[in-house]
Formats: sequence, structure tokens, C-alpha cells
Amino acid sequence: MAANRLRVYGITNCDTVKKARAWLGEHAVRYDWVDFRANPPSRDDLSRWSRAAGWDRLLNRRGTTWRTLDREQQARVQDEASAIAMMLERPTLIKRPVIETGDEVLVGFDAGDYARRFD
Repeated sequence: MAANRLRVYGITNCDTVKKARAWLGEHAVRYDWVDFRANPPSRDDLSRWSRAAGWDRLLNRRGTTWRTLDREQQARVQDEASAIAMMLERPTLIKRPVIETGDEVLVGFDAGDYARRFD
């Protein structure tokens, strides 16, 4: 990754990722794109993101993938280790996009937050 260049992780067909990438493009923010489907995050990636943003923020409990899990599977997610294990098994459980700025990890899209950070 180039110095001071963002790395954006997600899946191409995610509406939130589309909004985030459109915002970044409209504001001429350069970034490297990593698709979870082609390049799933490693345990090290998930651990780093979890330490920076919190596992409970990183785990998308509002998305389609979470809703397809049965109650027993959902109940097994109790802490960082179990959340990471579940996200390794099903990367679409990761809230998107995940952006590494070099200094921090951002999770999700908020136009106001992006404007404060990147404009």
C-alpha cells in the first residue's frame, strides 16, 4: 500500500460500499480496493480491525448474513474470539466497508465523518 493511501475492503454489490466508493471518487480520494469475496480477510486482519474498531462494531448483526444464521449460531458469538471465528467462516458478516487509513480503521459509511476525515 502506498504511503498515506487508503485501503478499502468490502464486497462490490454491497449498497453501503457502493455509496462509500462513490463518495470517495467524487472527492478524489485515492484508495486501493480489496474485495472480500476474492480476497477474504485473514485472522490477522480481523484481529487488527477488531482491536482498532471493536469486534462488536465490526460484526454486522443487521445484515442478511446474520439473519440467515439460526439462533444457536448467533448465540455462539459471545466475544472477540468467537466473532472473529464466525467472520472468518462468513466474511459477509463483516460490516462494510472497512477502511484502513494507515493510522486507524473505519467501519461503515457516514458521509459527514468521511468529509471531516478526507476533505
